Amino acid sequence: MTSDSTARRRAALGTWPTPLEPMPRLSRALGLGPDDLWLKRDDLIGLGGGGNKIRKLEWLCGAALADDATVLVTTGAPQSNHARLTAAAGARLGLDVVLVLAGTPGSSASGNLALDGLFGAEVVWAGDVGGAALGPVAERTAERLRRQGAVPAVIPFGGSSVLGARGYVECGRELLAQAPDLATVVVALGSGGTMAGLVDALGPARVLGVHCGAVDDPARTVSDLVCGLSGTACPPESLRLRLDQVGDSYGALTEPVMAALTLAARTEGIVFDPIYTGRAMAGLAQAVEDGDIVPGQRTVLLHSGGLPGLFGHPETLARAEAALKASKA
Repeated sequence: MTSDSTARRRAALGTWPTPLEPMPRLSRALGLGPDDLWLKRDDLIGLGGGGNKIRKLEWLCGAALADDATVLVTTGAPQSNHARLTAAAGARLGLDVVLVLAGTPGSSASGNLALDGLFGAEVVWAGDVGGAALGPVAERTAERLRRQGAVPAVIPFGGSSVLGARGYVECGRELLAQAPDLATVVVALGSGGTMAGLVDALGPARVLGVHCGAVDDPARTVSDLVCGLSGTACPPESLRLRLDQVGDSYGALTEPVMAALTLAARTEGIVFDPIYTGRAMAGLAQAVEDGDIVPGQRTVLLHSGGLPGLFGHPETLARAEAALKASKA
């Protein structure tokens, strides 16, 4: 049972539990039985277009409110789902939001970035830098805000801290209540907090993370977060990880991901994005082919959201539009 102090620390941003839905046509297409594959619909969390970051932001924003923050500061790529949902959370809670994003003005458009503007966020462009360089820019931004009289709370990259990961410990417990016979949950591994929370709740053997290229050392990142959650060691080698779906870079669309996006859309009417959920879907398909996931066992694919990001990825849109044109020929 949630204690009063814990309840006060959380901000109410979502409605739980999220649905768990069967995917029989997709399951058959992958070579599994019709009842084997299910989809955990964290894309249907209502705030700001939905997505997994809301579970983390309930805890992170709750802590910010407890510290009397007036503005949230966070970091990400131009099409960051986390940045979009931080902007939405700020709007819901009456907090200003400053997003420190990699790139320069005009380097990205539409998709998540358009929603950032709709939610009223301020963007600080950090230039063409890697993710590790965004943290210092965020701290300098927070210091500027303090000099102006604001009380900033710096939300970590992807919302992935030990505190933020508690949202996915709860999700793991929620999933077990829905599917006690769960064998494997497949999840996109971005900044690591989602996978870490699930591993803490379910154990490493039941969680398959598909690396998306957002961090340099995904195994160590998840291991450290799990250790922070549980207080016990979680060796990196104990984790189930697929590292084969990144391709040339974090933002690149690969052929396996495009095939996975198309298969899910045409068998179940489900839309994944090319950076996170599309990679998770491609990793799931490869895991079935490799025999890591087998028929007759309950597999759940966590849909962590990200639909707006598809509309900010020109290559994916062009491929989808080309298919439509071909169908008219």
